[in-house]
Formats: sequence, structure tokens, C-alpha cells
Amino acid sequence: MATFGNLSDRLAETFKNLRTKGKLSAADVDGTVREIRRALLDADVALEVVKDFTGKVRERALGDEVSKALNPAQQVVKIVNEELVEILGGQQRRLEFAKKPPTIIMLAGLQGAGKTTLAGKLAKWLAKDGHTPILVAADLQRPNAVTQLEVVGAQAGVPVYAPEPGNGVGNPVKVARDGVTYAQQKMHDVVIVDTAGRLGVDAEMMKQAADIRKAIDPDEVLFVIDAMIGQDAVATAKAFQDGVDFTGVVLSKLDGDARGGAALSVASITGRPIMFASTGESLDDFEPFHPDRMASRILDLGDILTLIEQAQGAFDEDEARKMAEKFSTDSFTLDDFLGQMQQLRNMGSIKKMMSMLPGAGAMKQQLENFDEREIVRTEAIIQSMTKAERTTPKLLNGSRRLRIARGAGSTVTEVNQLVSRFEQAAKMMKTVAKGGMPNIPGMGPVPGGMGGGGRGKPQPKKKGSKSGNPAKRAAENLALASGEKPAGAGPAAGGGTGFGLGGAKKAGGPTEDEMAALQKMLGR
Repeated sequence: MATFGNLSDRLAETFKNLRTKGKLSAADVDGTVREIRRALLDADVALEVVKDFTGKVRERALGDEVSKALNPAQQVVKIVNEELVEILGGQQRRLEFAKKPPTIIMLAGLQGAGKTTLAGKLAKWLAKDGHTPILVAADLQRPNAVTQLEVVGAQAGVPVYAPEPGNGVGNPVKVARDGVTYAQQKMHDVVIVDTAGRLGVDAEMMKQAADIRKAIDPDEVLFVIDAMIGQDAVATAKAFQDGVDFTGVVLSKLDGDARGGAALSVASITGRPIMFASTGESLDDFEPFHPDRMASRILDLGDILTLIEQAQGAFDEDEARKMAEKFSTDSFTLDDFLGQMQQLRNMGSIKKMMSMLPGAGAMKQQLENFDEREIVRTEAIIQSMTKAERTTPKLLNGSRRLRIARGAGSTVTEVNQLVSRFEQAAKMMKTVAKGGMPNIPGMGPVPGGMGGGGRGKPQPKKKGSKSGNPAKRAAENLALASGEKPAGAGPAAGGGTGFGLGGAKKAGGPTEDEMAALQKMLGR
């Protein structure tokens, strides 16, 4: 959630200073509240919201619930979390559907807020939930707005009612009214009306929006606001509330890198709930807004519930059951590995998913450096293998790996790393499937077989290979680990291939350096 990234960092730093104190004095509380106030103001949260928020936090932090708590710092974080939930709207508010279809949803907002794209996102989300939405192109003002809505509708797999070409031609009120009639005739149960915006609030836009609202009597009027708009968010929201009124707010561009805190003010100042959030450019980057989950993300406490919901939507239960059986019977193949990765990619951005984990703020640098294309490269390597090689990775000798690397546009080293990762994953999953505890790197064994960092008796250092050849070194270390004496020479020592990865035996096979040189010679 990049929009609130700076706010999250500032709050995390503030709470870190509290954790060193066993008991909080009034001065500690005042200092903490002062830092929270600065962080919120820097994030563009409206002054009146900041005053109200920090006042409540201070009052509660000086009360008995903190002074008598075993861990005062955690109690302050809990208070801030609860008050954040309140200014974000308290309870989640769902769409209210009409008792007699169709349900009419009108979108309003400034030009550039992302209304047209959001119409497609909302329609796709509703279609997934079993509804039959239709989009109505009533924005006849902005150049090519009708064409854009038709493109977005096609991407979402949803029909579009667009009788007028737009670009200043046509009556938007008539189009909106006729669109509702058309939806009734064609048995659509939801109508989403896209209306015109302006670069700024003006009387003409407000009158047109008010006339459309009067003509179609919508069940929901959603005010779409750019999360990066800054302090103007509050003034714009108030102007729309006075001129047209709305039943809910949708935050768009919540993945942006601006301060974005003004979005926190809208629900509190207008008294209208934030109902949805648009979190990216893809039509799937759209989710219902949960105040409690958003507060947790801002405080870097994670959003596991949303992560679980996304996983449930992307993963098939029957497939998961079959996969569990494969793990336990040792029949997990590279094809299965590929399928798991593709399902993971279907969930959306890996970075976004990882950012929902508790403590993700501490991994900010690693998340920024993570390359989403790594999965695509891995898919290319596996798809460059034959069916037999995917089923039986032990067939992957040196020449096969070179062929695969050339076919995937990668290097032999990357092929080796993939095979190694696959073998480790298969071994770990087999252990878990049998009820065991996987041996996670960096976590030493402790009594009972559980990984951990206990302060047990120090273990003597094991001798390892000092060979300059990485393949030979890996093979010799493998032999030492299993209690065998390392073979004297040859990269195939320890029963592995020339890559030290345990493939088919090939005495005297080429080393990794030799394969890289061969690749270079072949023009790679």
C-alpha cells in the first residue's frame, strides 16, 4: 500500500521508541501523540481530523487501560489502531441491492479520478459474484470517454450501452435513463452509469450530475476520488456532497506513491463510508474496503484476511487436495511446480501480497528490489523442457541443461538454480505432508525436532570442502554431510551431475564454468 508508505514508516518509528519503556509517563504519551500528529499532518490528513484523532488517542493513552497494562507500548498501538478504524469509517459497508432489479449504481467524481476504469473493475467484480452488470456510457463530455468505456467493458467481459458517440454529442440524462430501461429489457440485474467529470468543481458539472441522479433514482451513488489528490480531497468531497450527495466513496490509485493521507479524512468529514479501493492498473486490482484491515496495513500489522481471500479465489480446492497427495506419494513434478507458480501469479502482484504480511515494512527494501518477472523466467525454463524431463528431473544432464537454457533465453546457472529450488521445495513439502517439520535454512535443530534458535550446547564446526570448483565443492560437502568420504576427483563426485545438483550420473561431465564457456562460444 504505497500511498500510506511514509505514514506507516513514521508511525512504526514512533512506536519503536515506546517499546524500550516499561512504564509510560504523561510526558512519554504527550511525545508520542505529538509525533503521531506530525506524521498525520505530513501525510495530508485534514487538520480537524488530526485534532480529533490525537485528542482521543491522548485521552485513552493517559487512562487506566495503558497505566495498568502489562505492556503499555502494545496498548498504545492498540488504541491508535482502534481510532484509525473509526476515522476510516468503523464498520465495512456493503453495496445495497434493490429488492426489484436492476440495482442502479451511479459513479461521480472529477475528471482524471479514474471513474471509467473503475466502472469496468466494479462490473468485473460483480460478474464474478454471479451478477449480470451492464455499463452505461453517460460521460459524453470528455474526448473518447465512450470509446474507453467500450474497451474497458470488453476487457471485463461486460456489455456496454453506448447509443451516442460522445465528444460533446448527445444528451447524458437521456442516455442514462434509456440505459436503465435497456437493462430492464435485457434482464441485467445491475446498471453502472459512468458520468462526466471536470478538471475542477463547477456549477455545470454539478447540475448535470444532479439531473442524472434525479432521472434514474440510483440505489447507490459512488463518489470516486483520487487517493493522491492531497488536501483538495476534502474540499472536493464536500462540494459533491452538497451538490449531488453520494452514498459511498471509492478510493482510486491507492497504489500511488503520494502522501495520500487526505483519503483518511473523507469518511470522517463527509460521514459517508469508503466502500471500495482501486489498488492498481489491472481490472482485478479492486477490493471492498475494510476499515479494520486498512488500519492494520497502515500500522504494518499486516492484512492476512485479505491475503487468505485472494488465495481462496485463485486456488482450486480439488487441485490443492490432489497436490497434497502428490507431495505425500513423492510424485510431485516440475509440471506441478509450474502449475503452482501460475496459480500464485493469478493472485496478482507478488509484491502486493507480501506487503500484506505483518512486519512487511521492515522488508521494504527487499520488496522494492523484488523482480516480478522472475516467475515468467522460471516458467520459460520449465516450458523449454520435454515432458519426460519435467516428470523425471534426474534426466537433466549437462547437454540437456544447456539446450533448455538456450531455449528459454537464460543461462545454465539459472537452470541449475531452478532445479535446486524445485528439489528443495519437493523435499520440504513431502516432510510437511507426512506431518514432519521442514528443515528451514538458518534455523538450527533443537530437541524435539522443531527448528529454532535455542541456546543449546555449541556444536563443533563441521569441516567443509575448500575446492575452488563450485560443483566439486557442493558434491564433496554433500558427501561429508552424509558421512561418506568424498570422491577424489571429478565433478560427478557424490553421485551428482557436473552441476552438483544430483542429476543423472555422468562421469567426468563438464563443470559449470566449462558449460558457461561453451555457451559463450555458441554465441549466447
